[in-house]
Amino acid sequence: MIYIGCHLSVSDGYGEMGRTMQRYGGDTFAWFTRNPRGGKTKEIPQDDINDLRQILKEGFGPLVAHGSYTMNLCSANSQTRENGLDMLRKDLQRMEQLPGNYYNFHPGSHVEQGEEAGIELIADALNQVLNLQMTTTVLLETMAGKGSEIGKNFEQLREIIDRTKLKDKVGVCFDTCHTWDAGYDLAGDLDGVLTEFDRIIGLNRLKAVHLNDSKNGRGSHKDRHEKLGQGCLGEETIRNIIRHPALQGRPFILETPNDEDGYIREIRTVHTWMKE
Repeated sequence: MIYIGCHLSVSDGYGEMGRTMQRYGGDTFAWFTRNPRGGKTKEIPQDDINDLRQILKEGFGPLVAHGSYTMNLCSANSQTRENGLDMLRKDLQRMEQLPGNYYNFHPGSHVEQGEEAGIELIADALNQVLNLQMTTTVLLETMAGKGSEIGKNFEQLREIIDRTKLKDKVGVCFDTCHTWDAGYDLAGDLDGVLTEFDRIIGLNRLKAVHLNDSKNGRGSHKDRHEKLGQGCLGEETIRNIIRHPALQGRPFILETPNDEDGYIREIRTVHTWMKE
């Protein structure tokens, strides 16, 4: 089995996010810890946190919070890096209100500094904020490889992890659209891709999946998500991914271009495919 859900709005409140996902028929969800394009976070009342904790006892899997898109830990601009580090530190402190869940973020763009410099800066930031007491696992997301993005291949993610002192606090979020757009053949050789991931990073570090089809062909480096079964990955590939033995027991988060009814339909569809 897998856990399935989608992104929800934290502005509705933590408890309300849990009830919304129950109404959708899902058993995990994601949310942005702050505005996706940056900005400050609002304090969450403790009773709202407690409300969600009670709901999570009703069969939910791990949750997958998402860091802001503007958080670039390897920017060429030192102030941007410092702002990103401050976001990361504060977000992880807030995540401890919901112990034992995941915090996913885009590793960042090195902006002409080179891959080596970008990888070193990201690892350095993680080494500044990770601590032995935290219960949150930080997830590096697989990226499509637009411009100077770090995370366009498994080797780059492995390099970051290797340079992180508290390696047991770090994992990977496997985005199906991004990985396909980066050039990995999920449609033609899913077993081979997962075997390569296991060899380079280790499947034990693959903690969550962003389940998306892609508007573009393999290796396009475009990062354009599509509804399940309606893109270049196609229905058969999505079915194979959610039913693959190596991926069971993980939270799968839909980031497809949908409204509320669309997400409800896709969650139901995933449940149907899992039972076939």
